[in-house]
Amino acid sequence: MKKLLILLLFSLQITAQEIPNSEVFWNTLKEHCGKAYEGVIVEGAKAGEGFTGKKLVMHIRSCEENTIRIPFFVGDDKSRTWVFNISDKKLIELKHDHRHKDGSEDKVTQYGGSNPNTGLANIQFFPADQYTSNLISYASNNVWWVTIDETSFTYNLRRIGTDRFFSVKFDLTKEIETPSAPWGSED
Repeated sequence: MKKLLILLLFSLQITAQEIPNSEVFWNTLKEHCGKAYEGVIVEGAKAGEGFTGKKLVMHIRSCEENTIRIPFFVGDDKSRTWVFNISDKKLIELKHDHRHKDGSEDKVTQYGGSNPNTGLANIQFFPADQYTSNLISYASNNVWWVTIDETSFTYNLRRIGTDRFFSVKFDLTKEIETPSAPWGSED
C-alpha cells in the first residue's frame, strides 16, 4: 500500500510538472473571462499622454480556445484591445489592436511580440517582434510583460535603452460593471 501511495504521488508530481507555465498563465487569465476591472497607473503616465485623471478599465471580453481579447479603456477612449494568442507549442503572443471610433484599424496597430519561452506561471514577457520593428522603429526595443495573481493583473511596458516605462495595475478582487463593446466590435 505504501509503495502504491508513493507511486501515485510521484505520478501526480510528474503530471503537474508537464503543464507549461504559459498554459497555467493562460488558464488563470481565462478564469476572469467576461469580467471587468478598474485599474490605476503605477508608473509612467505623464500629463499629456491621455491617461491622467481618466477611469482605466480592462474587460476580459472574449476567451476562445487560442485567443483572449481584453479591451483596455481610457475614459471614453475604447480604441485599445490587448489580444493574446497561444500556439500549439504553448507560446503566447501579445498584440495591440488599435481602432478608430468607426471600427477601422489605426495605422499603428497589431504590434507586439511573442514570449521566447514558457515563462513563469504568473508572468509572461513579450519582446517586440519584427512586425513591430518595421511598423514603429522606435519600439524595436520594447518589452511588454503581464503579471497575474489572485489579486491583480498588471500590464507593463519598458523601452530598453531609455527611461520609458509604463505600468497599469488592475484590482482583480473588485469586479466592476461590464462596459460596452470596444470600437470595432459589437455588443
